[in-house]
Amino acid sequence: MWFVFILALAYLIGSIPFGYLIVLATQRADVRETGSGGTGATNVSRRAGKAAGVLTLLLDALKGVAAIGVARILLGLPAFGENADWWVALAGLAAVFGHIFPVWLTFRGGKGVATGVGVFLVLAPAAVVVAGVVFVVTGLLTRYVSLGSILAAITIPIVVIIDNSFTPDPDFKPISFAAITCAALILFAHRGNIGRLIQGTESRFK
Repeated sequence: MWFVFILALAYLIGSIPFGYLIVLATQRADVRETGSGGTGATNVSRRAGKAAGVLTLLLDALKGVAAIGVARILLGLPAFGENADWWVALAGLAAVFGHIFPVWLTFRGGKGVATGVGVFLVLAPAAVVVAGVVFVVTGLLTRYVSLGSILAAITIPIVVIIDNSFTPDPDFKPISFAAITCAALILFAHRGNIGRLIQGTESRFK
């Protein structure tokens, strides 16, 4: 039951709809009625301006950091031994899941990218740096935030796996599982964007 509580708490942290609340407070509107229909930073920027988008990005990333931090505190690492690493990784996934499927908004949230960044800033910071470069370069070349997000999400598990081949990490299994699963969640959340990218109708970020 203790582990269930930790995962539920991580989910609730991840499900805090900062983007929705910011747009509601500043524009008296539902951000999900704009653009791609998500609650993330890009959609918030379209509805409430870039400053609101940046604030949303930071707060959403902080959810991932907080979920990992709270899980580690409650688990009392290293008292729980090797299994604690798995529960910490699962807590990170629960936060991303909460962001994408928030209970407060009838399970219609964001795409999970910023919260995933927060999770892996703690679990695999080097992978986040590389993914960040991929995101920025893709965005500058194509102006598609969605494409940059998708490629960045795929980059993280690839870098985690490659890095472990050079420097073996005792936490590799839980971190790689979390990275692969998180990438899959983000790809699922971007399924509409992927369809529009294929059709050539995806909106470019200005």
